[in-house]
Parts: sequence; structure tokens; C-alpha cells
Amino acid sequence: MSEIKDKSIQIFLDQLASKYATPGGGSVSALMGAQSAALVSMVCNLTIGKPKYVEVEVEMIALLKQSEVLREKLTSLIKEDIDVFNQLMIAYGLPKETHEEKQLRTDKIQVVLIAATEVPMSCARACAEAIDLSRRAADKGNLGAISDAGAAVMAAYAGLKSAALNVYINTNNIKDEQFVGATLKELDAILKGVELTVEDIYQLVKTKL
Repeated sequence: MSEIKDKSIQIFLDQLASKYATPGGGSVSALMGAQSAALVSMVCNLTIGKPKYVEVEVEMIALLKQSEVLREKLTSLIKEDIDVFNQLMIAYGLPKETHEEKQLRTDKIQVVLIAATEVPMSCARACAEAIDLSRRAADKGNLGAISDAGAAVMAAYAGLKSAALNVYINTNNIKDEQFVGATLKELDAILKGVELTVEDIYQLVKTKL
């Protein structure tokens, strides 16, 4: 079976709209982040090699390398989210007739819930990075593609906030208080001030249109 990233947009959307749980919001969060990184790459590619932007070419080349690494990471998270959710459904489906079965089932669910939380946390971190990269694209990129830098920051913001929701819903059911505390503390740090940052970049783009 081909990976979700290798399928057409129409097939992905059809599967997203279906009664099945995967792909779902977690995969969409990663996809939005990947689209943000791709848009940053686009701005870089439309800037590099242009005489008008020779002074920022080295910086744009470096930015392009970063955005492409980030795009690959976020693209991989689309499938990782599907895989871990499917593992969680398998865990919930384990037998629970005897005390031993119930305990094994509970233990397995807890293990997979932690993994299912780490995936959207990875997505949140990556989307936050995409926001930072989009600022650089908006600041130094080709003015002919400046609106694409704006689209990049909005896509990354949507991916970040969506990933955060997946972290919250999973941590509600995790019994490991130390893991939950550390995870939510990191997520709070990632989200702190992000609305102002995104609005600042959005306004920066608007002033250049």
C-alpha cells in the first residue's frame, strides 16, 4: 500500500472526509506545516539567482536548506500520526475479560498514548520553526512572492495550534504526571506569544504588498 504522502490530493481529501479515523486532524496539522515549509522554499527559490537580491542570496540558500529539511520532517509526521493512532485503536481493542487482560490493556494504552502525544509535539515544534523561517522569507525574500511568505506563516500557525489540540486531548488520558507536566510546560513555552509573532509577520507581509 502506498503511503498517504504519495497519494493524490483528491484521494487524501476523500479519505479525510470518510467515516474512518485516519487520516485525521493530526495528519492535517503536519500537512499544513509541510505546506508552510514548502512555501518558504518557494520564496527562496524565487529569490536565489535574481540580481536584485544578490545581497541576500547566501542567506536565502541557507534558509532553503533549512526549509527543505523541515518539509521532509513534517511530511514524515503525516504518516507517523496515522500509524500511532492505528496502534492506539489496536490497544483499545485488546481483550479485557480477566484482571490480567485489563491490566495489560491499560498498560499498553498508556504506552501508546505517550507515543501518540510525542508525534503532535514533534509537529508543534516543527510548525513553530516554520513560523520563524517564514519571517526570514518575508523579511528578505523576493517581493513578487511576498504573499507566499504570508501564506507560509498562516499555514504554520494553523498546524501548530491544531497539533496543540492533539497534545491536549491525549495528555488528558495519560497517568504519568511527570510526562504530562513536562509536555504541557514545553507546549506552553512554544505557544507563548505566538499569536503576536504571527500577526507581526502577517503585517510585515502586508506592508510589502
